[in-house]
Amino acid sequence: MIVSRRSLLGAVLVPALPRLAWAQDEATIDLSRYELVFDEPFDTLDVSAWGPGTRWIAHTPWNGDFGDARFADPVEGFPFTTENGVLRIEARKGTDGKWRSGLLASVDRNGNGFSQRYGYFETRAKLPPGLGLWSAFWLIGRTNPGYTAEVDIVEHYGQFPERFTSSVHVWNRVDKTKSRSVYSRIPVPSGSLYDDFHTYGASVDPQWIRIFLDRKEVWRTPTPPEFDVPLYPIVNLNLGAGWPIDQAPSPSFMYVDYVRAWKPKA
Repeated sequence: MIVSRRSLLGAVLVPALPRLAWAQDEATIDLSRYELVFDEPFDTLDVSAWGPGTRWIAHTPWNGDFGDARFADPVEGFPFTTENGVLRIEARKGTDGKWRSGLLASVDRNGNGFSQRYGYFETRAKLPPGLGLWSAFWLIGRTNPGYTAEVDIVEHYGQFPERFTSSVHVWNRVDKTKSRSVYSRIPVPSGSLYDDFHTYGASVDPQWIRIFLDRKEVWRTPTPPEFDVPLYPIVNLNLGAGWPIDQAPSPSFMYVDYVRAWKPKA
């Protein structure tokens, strides 16, 4: 999420799994092994531009907003609304020709908010169709000055209705040439991410980072040692990622039913 996904530094493409070779009990996430510790049902929305004191802030905590739409400070009716327990994130092109949209992060720039070391993180969302749109649910690591750990659970580019991308990154902030990434393109029936809600999840433990679609494992990669830090969720709708946005529909909407996190039981 920190750079364009069309030119990932040191990225390695890891194919999605057409058929899982691992044991069946690992192919589906078993939440009986976990304890729910964070539950955002979006019956209401507790958000401010930067905090403190709200459950969400509307920017990345490091003030590193990205993409071709500016993340807007929340006002009544934009870019967030909630109805019947569903959050709507709106992307809109203004009369000034500039795009604005919304992002939610559970940690503010002072480090306040929800994060946890290891566990399972999940959202249930319905993604928007349209060329140039870029919707995502991802995790960022805290508390290390030399690098940033990142898991992109789902990134969907509107140019490719038949897939989404999952990625694991270690961004070295001292020497960018030492940054490293792996990612996988997850195939789906074309347009299916727009037609209905789906769950997108990631379990992170000392051995594996595993990605789940509708709680079925679709990809895994070994956990880098830099991920032994608390992680916090971010959900957003943006545009671009290196793709043209001249045909992006305005307005466009991403719908989010919930964001949840579980920790492993002892």
